Amino acid sequence: MSESNLNTDSPADVFDTSVIPTEFTAEVTRLPAHDDDLPADRYIDRELSWLAFNQRVLELAEDPAVPLLERANFLAIFASNLDEFFMVRVAGLKRRIVTGLAVPTNIGRAPTDVLADINRTAYELQLRHARCWSDHVRPELAEAGVRFVAWDSLDSADRQVLTEYYEQHIYPVLMPLAVDPAHPFPYISGRALNISIRVRNPRSDKVEFARLKVPQMIPRYVRVDQRESDDNVRFIALEELIANQLDGLFPGMEVVDHHVFRVTRNEDVEIEEDETENLIQALEKELLRRRFGPPIRLEISNDMDQATLDLLVSEFDIDPQQVYTLPAPLDLGGLFALGRLERPELKFTPHIPVTHPDFRPTSPSDRPDVFRAIGRREVLVHHPYESFATSVQAFVEQAALDPDVLAIKQTLYRTSGDSPIVAALIKAAEAGKQVLALVEIKARFDEEANITWARKLEQAGVHVVYGLVGLKTHCKLVHVIREEQGKLTHYCHIGTGNYNPKTSRIYEDFGLFTSSPEVGRDVTKLFNVLSGYAIETNYDRLLVAPEGLRKGLLSRIEREAENALAGKPSGIKLKANSMVDEEIIDALYRASRAGVPIEVWIRGICSIKAQVPGLSENIQVRSVLGRYLEHSRIYAFANAGEREVYIGSADLMHRNLDRRIEVLARIIDREHLARIDRFFAYGFSDDVSSWRMLPDGSWHRRTVTEEGEPLRDLQDLVMADRTEARSRGAR
Repeated sequence: MSESNLNTDSPADVFDTSVIPTEFTAEVTRLPAHDDDLPADRYIDRELSWLAFNQRVLELAEDPAVPLLERANFLAIFASNLDEFFMVRVAGLKRRIVTGLAVPTNIGRAPTDVLADINRTAYELQLRHARCWSDHVRPELAEAGVRFVAWDSLDSADRQVLTEYYEQHIYPVLMPLAVDPAHPFPYISGRALNISIRVRNPRSDKVEFARLKVPQMIPRYVRVDQRESDDNVRFIALEELIANQLDGLFPGMEVVDHHVFRVTRNEDVEIEEDETENLIQALEKELLRRRFGPPIRLEISNDMDQATLDLLVSEFDIDPQQVYTLPAPLDLGGLFALGRLERPELKFTPHIPVTHPDFRPTSPSDRPDVFRAIGRREVLVHHPYESFATSVQAFVEQAALDPDVLAIKQTLYRTSGDSPIVAALIKAAEAGKQVLALVEIKARFDEEANITWARKLEQAGVHVVYGLVGLKTHCKLVHVIREEQGKLTHYCHIGTGNYNPKTSRIYEDFGLFTSSPEVGRDVTKLFNVLSGYAIETNYDRLLVAPEGLRKGLLSRIEREAENALAGKPSGIKLKANSMVDEEIIDALYRASRAGVPIEVWIRGICSIKAQVPGLSENIQVRSVLGRYLEHSRIYAFANAGEREVYIGSADLMHRNLDRRIEVLARIIDREHLARIDRFFAYGFSDDVSSWRMLPDGSWHRRTVTEEGEPLRDLQDLVMADRTEARSRGAR
């Protein structure tokens, strides 16, 4: 696709069948009526697909074209992602195997076979991850003046400085724990670094075992000299610094050897809900149990002796295939801290989010009026290219202070510890407004923070509810009711991302602001469902899970297939974080067979197969990863020329469609539709770097043209697009 096509504003271009390449069409004589018409091997295993996603993250760390500190950051992201994958996905799979409740996977394989594949693939990726650090990123950082040094390489002056730091900041908090008949093997917390130590008693010549936890509240990488500038700085790993001070922890004993290890536990929270239990109390009990979840991965340094390894395997009662022998350092998640270095030349060029033109003051002396802007016309914002602070945050803060605002209702799935959104809700309640906050305290790994915020909101007089029994509330909604000239006006925000100012700077998301009475009625109905006993399935501009979203998407996919067979314009464009749901995938396969051109833009798990002869010739699948996490969900249907485009919170997974409250909102403004068209044109352009799924389910990354010229970066293109739009006042 040429550069001129990348910049088109025409709403029709995205579904113009005249520009569909010939290899993107298929001869179809009928629309299959039953899934039996589809091949049995039509899905990709979801767990292995997730590992393929994390491999794409690793490929960014391996890419020499990515700034060096950003490559280190991608190494940390890879490590953090893999931890969560084991804590949740692998833990769940193993739990089902152990309890005998495991059923065949989405591709019909035995869960034990899939677990073996996971362990093999994950181990290979971790070795590749370690090599990327030791062979490439670390040496290149050293050339740039950021060095990671070993204790043995330091002179006496440096050692003295570090010893003083150790004695003042580390030694007092260390807790060595002996293991002997009087001291049972200690509990080892998940994801913590540990040092296994063998010491000899010179009186008895007996060798004993001890475990030392590396303190998590101390920086993982310690500056050798605090006076060094960021241009020429040296770090030593905390565990190495401690390991070279062990004699002082065991006076009178001889330290024989030491090794580093780390265990990952099942940290998924399982709560049995009923109509009468106190959900917060149940969750708090379960969070305590999380710390004691069974081990599901043991990482050890590759110098560990067999006696120590045998002891750990025995005490953890862990399968040998889940023991990962790796070169030091273990857990490269500590590399996140390098982002604090003031080395702009080693990072992505900073991008400052712009204020959406509709939310800019008309003159320097004016204050922005969010309500006036939304009242004039609907506003579509795109984060982080456009500012969260001057749109979503300003909306809630203005509502909290506006004397004409009577009520505010908001869903909170994840938010930050110092959230201005929560602070604004508290101010609104203290000012006497009706405020309802639906806090999803079952948001995985944010449960404790959300419990804390829920209690603070309740203490301020906010009506706090926790959603419906058995369902997570994942939708992103703000509803403001304002009295204007004796009538009530509804102002709504419906988004694809969380109300979290911190993640809004790195997550790509869309949000729709509207004062449409139609949307206002829909959102009013939905909040009544969430906070009361209402049962509502009829909405005008919303698709709502679990009652209507699956049916709504399936009916629209089937309609596109019927239109294609009838010779009418057809097309489907989907953007989501994950696609796993078999019923949706099968509907897309049937639509592809009917001749519907389908573009699937997926960041993570993708169980659909692309461009398989006789099955999915008309399906293209792309993935884009970069400085921002692609997080928005978009569902677009050609609809014989009367397009339907939705944005919202739902991914194409069973849990989103069947076990969560999710919302998609229809976009109707032509300029907004054109903007989304342009976004998809970037994502699927041959001139833009991306990963493409091949018919065998593997991913191929294209970063250069056939002539060797670098392809353009999608996120850079969108940044330039928004900056240019701001300069000319376009929407």
